Amino acid sequence: MCSPKIQKQVCRACAEQTTRAILVDLGDRKFSVLVDEARDASIKKQMVVILRYVNARGQVVERFLGVQEVADTSSSRLKATLDGMFASHGLSMSRLRGQGYDGASNMRGEFHGLQRRILDDNPYAFYIHCFAHQLQLVVVSVAKCCSSVFDFFHTATLIVNTVNASCKRRDQLAQRHHVNLVNQLESGVIFPGRGRHQETNLARHGDTRWGSHHKTLYRFKQMWDAVLEVLEIVADDATVGEKKYQASGLLKQMECFEFVLILHLMIRLLGKTNDLSQCLQRKDQNIVRAVGLIGSTLQIINDIRGNGWQQLLEEVNSFCLLHSIVVPDMENTITVLGRSRGRGGQLVTYNHHFKNEIFNAVHDQVIVELNNRFAERSTQLLRCIACLDPRNSFANYDEAKLIELANIYAADFTEYECDRLRDQLQNFILEARADPDFTSCVDLGNLAIKMVQTDRHNYFPLVYRLIELALILPVATATVERAFSAMKIMKTELRNKMANDWLNHRMVCYIERETFSSISDEDILYHFHELHSRLNKLPKRGSNQSTSIDEEMLEAVDEEDEEMSE
Repeated sequence: MCSPKIQKQVCRACAEQTTRAILVDLGDRKFSVLVDEARDASIKKQMVVILRYVNARGQVVERFLGVQEVADTSSSRLKATLDGMFASHGLSMSRLRGQGYDGASNMRGEFHGLQRRILDDNPYAFYIHCFAHQLQLVVVSVAKCCSSVFDFFHTATLIVNTVNASCKRRDQLAQRHHVNLVNQLESGVIFPGRGRHQETNLARHGDTRWGSHHKTLYRFKQMWDAVLEVLEIVADDATVGEKKYQASGLLKQMECFEFVLILHLMIRLLGKTNDLSQCLQRKDQNIVRAVGLIGSTLQIINDIRGNGWQQLLEEVNSFCLLHSIVVPDMENTITVLGRSRGRGGQLVTYNHHFKNEIFNAVHDQVIVELNNRFAERSTQLLRCIACLDPRNSFANYDEAKLIELANIYAADFTEYECDRLRDQLQNFILEARADPDFTSCVDLGNLAIKMVQTDRHNYFPLVYRLIELALILPVATATVERAFSAMKIMKTELRNKMANDWLNHRMVCYIERETFSSISDEDILYHFHELHSRLNKLPKRGSNQSTSIDEEMLEAVDEEDEEMSE
C-alpha cells in the first residue's frame, strides 16, 4: 500500500463505490441540481455539482456528485461540463426538476445564462436564486442605505483594521478583553457558564461572507472597553503622525451617541437576518418553510419599525451612561446631513434625525429589499406550493391551486392523473386533519416523512408526488459552499499539484463520509480488483473462499508494490 498509484486506485474505488451508493439511493426519482464554481489553490476554476432529492424515507438530502475543472466560466462551457457529468453517471436531464445558483450573470442570466440553457432542454427545471445569497445582498444594501450608516460601517472597518494591524495589537486587545472579563466576573456583572466568555477577537466583515456583518458588530460591542484601550495606546505610542491622528479620530467617533445608536440598531436588525440566514442554510430546508420564514421576518421587522424605537433608545441611553458617553438633548437641533448651518441649512431635532433619518430609513430599506429580492415569493409556482403547507391543519389548502400545480408539472402528471389527483387530495386532507400524527407536522419535510412512515405515500401516490416535487426545489447553495471549504482542506498551497481526478475522489470520500462508511470492505476490494488486471484473482462473490478475501487482496497489493519499487 506504499505505492502512490495503488493508493490512488484504492481512493478511486472508494469514491466510485460511494457515488454508486448515492445513485442507488437516488434511483429513478426526480432531483434538482446546485452548481457553483470557485478557484482552487492552483488557480484552476473548479465546478461543484450537488444533487438534491427526496430519498425512500421521505427525507430531503443533498449529495455531492463531483467536482470538475472548467476552462472558463461561460454558461456554454458550464452546461457542457454538466452534461458530461450527467452522462458519466447515467443521469438524464429530463429528470431534473430544479436548479439553484448564486446571482452571477453567467448562472442566472434570463437569455444566455446556465439556467436558460437548461430550461431550453427541460422547461420543468425551475430556477431558484439562492435565498441565503439574496439575503446577504439585502444586508449589503442596508449597510449603504444612508450616509450615517455608510459612515458607521466605514468607521467600524477602520477601527477593526487599526486594532488588528499587527500581532502586538491583537495580543493587547485580547489581553485587555480578558482583564475586563475577569473584573466583571469578580464584581458579579456577568456570570460564568460553560462555553461563555471565550477568548475572541474582532473579525472583518465582508460583502460575500454570510453573517459576517452581525458577527463583527456583536464582537465590537462585546469588546468595547478593550478596543478603546488599544486605540488609546495607538494614539499615545504611534510615531507616524497620520496613524496617531487617525486613532484619536476613531476614539472620538466611537464615543459619539450616533455611533452607539447605529451599533445597537444594526446588531438587533442584523441579528434577525442572521437567524434567517442560518435557517436557510440547512440541508433539509424546503421552499415552503423558507418562504414562511421570510414572511415572518418581514412581519417582525415591520413591528420593530412601528414599536421598537423607544426600547432601542432606552438601551442606547443605558449603554452610554455605563460608558460615560454624552447623550444629546433630543429637542436640540442639528443641520440636515450634507448641509451647512452657516449657509442656512435646514435644521431638524436630534429626535427627528435619529428616529426618521436613521431608524426608520434602515427598517424601510430592509423591508423594501426583502420584498424586491425575494420576488420568487410572488410567483405562481410558489403560491401553489404554499397550499401544501401542513401548519394549522392545512389552513392554506386550496384544491384548485394544487391542480394548477400539477398542470405546471405537465411532464409528471397526465390528464387522467390530474383528474384522479382531485379525489386523492380530498381524501388525503380529510384523513390528515383527523389524524393527530399529521396535525403535529410543522412543515412540508415532516409531512413527507410522516406519509412514508404511515405508508400513505402508497395510498396517495399523486399527492406524495406533488410534495416530492415541492421539496426538491433548492433553497440555498450552502452545501456547495461547504464543498468549496472541503476543497481548501484537500488541496492546499503545499499540495497544489493534485490532479483533478485525485482531487475529485478525495472530496467524494471526505464530503460523503457517512455514505462511504456504510460501504463494505468487500465491495471496495472487488471494485479495486476490477479497475486493472491483477496478479492474483479474487474468488467469485458468494463462494466458500470469501473468508480469506482481505488476506489475498493484501498479498496481491504487496506484490504489486514490490514490482513497482523494483
